[in-house]
Amino acid sequence: MEEQEQKNTEYFVIKAKEQGVQVIGLTRGKDTRFHHTEKLDKGEVLIAQFTDHTSAVKVRGKAIVMTKHGVVDTEE
Repeated sequence: MEEQEQKNTEYFVIKAKEQGVQVIGLTRGKDTRFHHTEKLDKGEVLIAQFTDHTSAVKVRGKAIVMTKHGVVDTEE
C-alpha cells in the first residue's frame, strides 16, 4: 500500500458519554485550522478517518475514543 493510501485508511470511533460532545477536525498544512465540527448526543457514535485535509481531531466532553492504537476515555 502506498503512503497516501495508508494515511486514508486510519479510522477512529468516538462514542459520546454525555450530551453535546464536540468533535473538531483540524487541517493539514502550514497553518493548522479548524475545518469541521460535529456535536454528538449521549450514546451517539461517530466513525471517521484521517484524510488529506484532516490531520488531527479534538474532542471536547466526556467520550470514549477508539483507534487502532487503543482506547482513550476522556476526563472532564
